[in-house]
Parts: sequence; structure tokens; C-alpha cells
Amino acid sequence: MYSIEQARKLADEAGLDLVEISPNAKPPVCKVIDYSKFKYEQKKKQKELKAKAQKVVVKEIRFGPNTDDHDFNFKLNHAKSFLADGAKLKAYVHFVGRTIVFKERGELLLLRFAKELEDNGKVEQMPKLEGKRMILMMAPKPVTKKSKPKKETSEENS
Repeated sequence: MYSIEQARKLADEAGLDLVEISPNAKPPVCKVIDYSKFKYEQKKKQKELKAKAQKVVVKEIRFGPNTDDHDFNFKLNHAKSFLADGAKLKAYVHFVGRTIVFKERGELLLLRFAKELEDNGKVEQMPKLEGKRMILMMAPKPVTKKSKPKKETSEENS
């Protein structure tokens, strides 16, 4: 443990900088290092953390208020694959022109869609009308690790 003056003198003699690493520690921790190299390494660590962070992908599925069963099932299969891949899902019914009078039909369609996808994902936002669109947001179910059942030994069976 050195005094501030001694630490500065050591840093000057070495041609390096005195950098405070942990100011909240008792006593504060300082290192004699090249400051530009220290900043470079910090930036590099931040970049690595950012690269490892998961990026949220939002996939959209569009319905009309008069979507038929075949189209519904076709889009349902796409939604299942999107959720299986870990993407969020934004399903919406787009009302064009006078079809806005069928709001209930659109809501029923989205609720049916959510019910069909119960096993694959969870609803983040219930159907909500925003302008000419009624939107439903879903997120994939988190993957849980299943614990392995204990193997029975022949001793326990006898």
C-alpha cells in the first residue's frame, strides 16, 4: 500500500498512468498501467458482451377479419415454428375499409389463435385495437431443463 504521491512517482518512473480501478473499496484500488490500453480492453469487453446478448426477433402474422380455416391453420403452423425458434410473435387482424365493423370477429380470431398456441407460447398482450389493426403479442415459452428420474437399482427392487 502506497501513498498517492509514491504511486504517482512510481507511475512517472515507469512511463505509465496511475488508474483508479475500484474507487469504492477501502482503501481505493489503483494500478500503474497504460491508460489507453486499459480503455481499449474495456471497450473490447463491452463489445463481446453486446455480441453475446440475445437479440429479440419479432415475427408478424397478418389476418383479415374473414380469414378461413385453411389459411388460419397454415398461419398457425408458421407461428408454431417461429415460437419454436425463440422469436416473439405479433399477430394482427388488419381491417380494410368497412371491415372495421367486424371488430368482434377479429378479436375472436386472435383469441382462438392464442388458445391454439398455448403449448408453444404465452400471451404478452391481449388483443387490442390500434387504429385499423387489432394486435396480439406472444412470447415463446421459456425452455426448462427437465430433471432426469432416478434410476432404480436392483437392491431397491428386492
